[in-house]
Amino acid sequence: MARRNDTGGSALWSIPVVDTMIGFATPPGGVDRELPQVRATMRGVEHTAEYLYRDIPPAADSPVAGTISAMDRHGIDIGLVNTNSSVALEAAAMHPNRFVLETHVGELGTPFDIVGSVERIRTEHEEFGTRAVSLFPVGPVPPVPVDSAAAYPIYATCVELGLAMFVNAGVPGPRVPMAAQHVEQFDRVCYDFPELTIVMRHGAEPWTDLAVKLMVKWPGLHFSTSAFAPKHYPPAILEYLNTRGAEKIVYGGYFPMALTLDRIFAELHGLAASGRIRPDRWEPFLSGNARRILGIDDV
Repeated sequence: MARRNDTGGSALWSIPVVDTMIGFATPPGGVDRELPQVRATMRGVEHTAEYLYRDIPPAADSPVAGTISAMDRHGIDIGLVNTNSSVALEAAAMHPNRFVLETHVGELGTPFDIVGSVERIRTEHEEFGTRAVSLFPVGPVPPVPVDSAAAYPIYATCVELGLAMFVNAGVPGPRVPMAAQHVEQFDRVCYDFPELTIVMRHGAEPWTDLAVKLMVKWPGLHFSTSAFAPKHYPPAILEYLNTRGAEKIVYGGYFPMALTLDRIFAELHGLAASGRIRPDRWEPFLSGNARRILGIDDV
């Protein structure tokens, strides 16, 4: 069921939006700040990329209710949330028509457990009906490059189970080395896993032109707008969305990690008013592409 956004007059807000990166405003935690690599990136702040954002949403007294209320205000029908959060698991169990789950592998500052990650993906898919897996290549110590042998069992498991793969791409926000997320590495992965549906997350900058070239080349490769305020969407991505890439660009927010939905949707209205996104591109961008990638039936 679509939930209409009443903050503007554009007809596009009758679209039942799927947000491929949303969460719950809980107090920060879960990061071992005693690890030297984590201390270096945190520098005494609560958010690993606080220097990139302003007005980071505070913790809420009722995180699930707060997220659902924000979703309803802005026409978000379904949100993809992370099994690392017990709140997300509770929310998905309580509101299965509003949330779908992804398994995340590659925690900041921790060793990468290949066998354990594969077992977790299988277990959570069976238990929770997960729709996707996400990988943070620069997070583990040592990092796990996008095209590394360590990541291949993860990709193979996703192909076997029919799960979409979301992978951080480009220069990371946390102050850790970027090499593991260079966009050129997706080329080899797409070659070796032609059946894998893979989504580049968090911008792919400064290699967005290369990201577009690779999306043209590889049918299974996509791009999510996660972690970007809409006014900062890369021009190459908007041009691709408006031309050949109607089926390749997927909306992802970043609430409450660093952006409010009020800001995101106000700026989306701005993109609509300015004509920077073609009218016929809004439905696949905000809804249709994510539903196909995540296997969500449009009702």
